[in-house]
Amino acid sequence: MDSQGLAIDIGDVEAAAARLKGQIVSTRFVESEALNAKYKARILFKPECLQRTGSFKFRGAYNRISQFTGDEHKRGIIAYSSGNHAQGVASSARLFGIRATIIMPLDAPQTKVANTRSYGAEVVFYDRYNQTRDEVAAPYIEERGMVLVPPYDDPSIMAGQGTIGLELVADANERGLTLDELFVPSGGGGLISGISVAVKAGSPGTRIWGVEPENFDDLRRSLVAGQPVANEPGHRSICDAILTPQPGNLTFPVNKRNLAGGIAVTDDAVKAAMRDAANHLKLIVEPGGCVGLAALASGEVDIEGKTVAVVLSGGNVDLDLYGEFIAAA
Repeated sequence: MDSQGLAIDIGDVEAAAARLKGQIVSTRFVESEALNAKYKARILFKPECLQRTGSFKFRGAYNRISQFTGDEHKRGIIAYSSGNHAQGVASSARLFGIRATIIMPLDAPQTKVANTRSYGAEVVFYDRYNQTRDEVAAPYIEERGMVLVPPYDDPSIMAGQGTIGLELVADANERGLTLDELFVPSGGGGLISGISVAVKAGSPGTRIWGVEPENFDDLRRSLVAGQPVANEPGHRSICDAILTPQPGNLTFPVNKRNLAGGIAVTDDAVKAAMRDAANHLKLIVEPGGCVGLAALASGEVDIEGKTVAVVLSGGNVDLDLYGEFIAAA
């Protein structure tokens, strides 16, 4: 916790980086001359779709689980996720020899379900439109004593995701560049809060933008309101990885301090961005992982002539749906 009472500080992120050393893939910047020309900017993409388990989520999960006590190790892990956190937790649990049960929505992409099971975790389904995951998880915690590893609202999770920010600044410095703008996908805010702590420590002039699907822009609206605001129920989006009800209690204060604002993007804009990522970066990026690229086309932030970084946070998508998405863009 930092001096202002926030959940994490740069020391926590640096400690997480030390724990993750040798465990994560080095996802160095990639760029495209065509996309630079399209947006009249220098755009550096952080391809966490190439990370272990196919998304950034391994970082936070491993950082949390690596700090388990002996008692926690014996009790086992319960987690809930649409798929990316599920895979990060399941993979990390297997590395430490800990049993894991993951609660996943019925409409989770099949590739995410299959991958989670392949790491040895038990999968329990719930209906995200008629049940809350907390209610489903409660018996595992209260009756069985399992340890909850939450997807975002946890200091160790936030710090682990923040290691991306350390790498962003280091890679930019290595190229002699200063990042003007940074676009990061946002669900519950664990990724962007952690990244913001690291980036503001190493590149304080960088403006950081949270990007969300249309009708799930709780962070954007919360930043405007100055306090957490929940999403209205009943909406749907292809961006399954970042459909959260409202900002986290721990993540929002960090984001309120560090972010320049939020941007909401449509599913059609996301599909177009996925197509651009495939055509120009040769990367498969899942819908929720591609909202940052979609935000460039929104025109809400003037990026012309600037150096811009975009986090592509994951690449776990059913290939049949992927084909439909990029064909429809």
